[in-house]
Amino acid sequence: MEFLSRNRRMAESVWIIFCGDPQCSNGGRDNCSSILSAIVHPYSCTNHVLVISADSLLLLIFLFIVLYKSSTKFEAPSPSKWYLSLSVSSKVSNGALGLAYLGMGLWIISERLSSKQSITPLHGWLVMVFQGLTWFLMGSTVSFKTGQHPHSIMVKISSILAIFFAAFLSIPSVSKAIQDKEASVKIVLDILSFPGAILLVLSAFGEPNQAETEAGTKRNALYAPLLCKEADNGKEIRMVENVTPFAEAGFLNKLSFWWLNALMKKGKHKTLENKDIPKLRLEDRAETCYLKFMEQLSIQERKESSDSSSISSTIFLWQWKAILTSGLLALIKVLTLAISPLLLRAFIRVAQGNEAFKYEGYALTGGLFLAKCFESISERQWYFQTRLIGLQVRSCLSAAIYKKQLRLSSAAKTTHSPGEIMNYVIVDANKIGEFPYWLHQIWTTSLQICLALVVIYYSVGLASVAALLVVILTVVGNTPVAKLQYKYLKKLMVAQDSRLKAITEALTSMKVLKLYAWETHFRNVIEGLRKEEYKWLSAVLSQRGYYLALFCGLPHCVGYYFLGMLLPWNPSEC
Repeated sequence: MEFLSRNRRMAESVWIIFCGDPQCSNGGRDNCSSILSAIVHPYSCTNHVLVISADSLLLLIFLFIVLYKSSTKFEAPSPSKWYLSLSVSSKVSNGALGLAYLGMGLWIISERLSSKQSITPLHGWLVMVFQGLTWFLMGSTVSFKTGQHPHSIMVKISSILAIFFAAFLSIPSVSKAIQDKEASVKIVLDILSFPGAILLVLSAFGEPNQAETEAGTKRNALYAPLLCKEADNGKEIRMVENVTPFAEAGFLNKLSFWWLNALMKKGKHKTLENKDIPKLRLEDRAETCYLKFMEQLSIQERKESSDSSSISSTIFLWQWKAILTSGLLALIKVLTLAISPLLLRAFIRVAQGNEAFKYEGYALTGGLFLAKCFESISERQWYFQTRLIGLQVRSCLSAAIYKKQLRLSSAAKTTHSPGEIMNYVIVDANKIGEFPYWLHQIWTTSLQICLALVVIYYSVGLASVAALLVVILTVVGNTPVAKLQYKYLKKLMVAQDSRLKAITEALTSMKVLKLYAWETHFRNVIEGLRKEEYKWLSAVLSQRGYYLALFCGLPHCVGYYFLGMLLPWNPSEC
């Protein structure tokens, strides 16, 4: 018992030296009313112990990276300009944050020495010093990302830990600042640690594919033979192709379409030429798409034990992951679009003074901002993914038609003229390539109409029946226009097929045309076919304009009508 009491007294003395009050942290009982409040309170000793422990873990990771650097060295790949700017921003911001923490810690030490002639309790300034060292050194770890490829995993792990750690610091600090309506220097620094951690994560995950590719190339270059013969003959060997940056773009790069900036900047300063346009990714090229398509077709034929497998099912099984991803993006877009009217209705309620809680206006503003961000990102990625699927499908079908043409017998060539085969490649394959974009429009439009009716019923009650009637009348009124559009589109495709067939056959039989001097006659025929195609093309575009104006204009008119019902205007109140 005496041994236990001695250990208890020793632990209490250590606690007094570190925290000051054996009962509570920071010399008061306000911060330790419960275990959770003691953990999350920015000034509590328990919180500072957890922060110092997390700082120690991050410093150990940094020490491991430094020691590993001294034992193994690798040649650094060349990063891009945007990654360099991001890395510099991360190092500068986190370095400045670390110096601010260190300065605050030294200031606390000097104040205590001048007032109390003692630096106890330790937790107040020790946490600032640890925070300063951690953020200053963590900012410098970004430089190891570009220079030391084996450290990329450790840097990514430390950056993920840092952003969770920063969230643990910033969220209680924001709550404390809002509650007290004032913010100390420590609160401000804790809040600023979260943007610094975000920059750290962006720089850590910036260019993983490029770094791995270049590092792998440098390691494999040790086994590459020296091309002495080609060098002696004066031939230029291009080791790296001009491939699109999309092939090596990371997640955030693809999400923001940052990989397009280089080409757009070049197009801003000069007219783009063929040599300036980069090549497609390997998986988007016609050869790769054709091989994947034929592989899936052979699998289907083995499963079905038949030589006539469905082309549409083969394409779907080949692209089902991309189609599912684009469908998920379309669903996110529709849901975020339906949330916006509900948030606006809540804004109207808050403006009328009916707040559900104290800071509901700020919460609604943040929610509306996030909803619009998700809507914009999901819509752009949905369109891009479906266009990418269409590109791959169109490439594989064009290659399959070309391969099939090479194996046609003489009897088959009499039934399929070169003009018809050219139509398959130019018109039909292109139409099938555009189908993935319209595939999700079928169900998203129906879902969007249903959600809109639910939102209107939630907002105005039974008056939503009028909106339903307007929607039904809109669909019924657009039906004749849609049928007329379909009729014009069929005639346009027939005219387009006739023109392409005539041009292809004229080019194929050019020797005969020159021999009998039929150039003028065939030119007049082709010009007549072009005039016919232009007539139907004008009809299709004009009809499409009328259709879009009617279909897109009526919902806005209905929306303004119901908005007027929700917000009646009284001139006497002005």
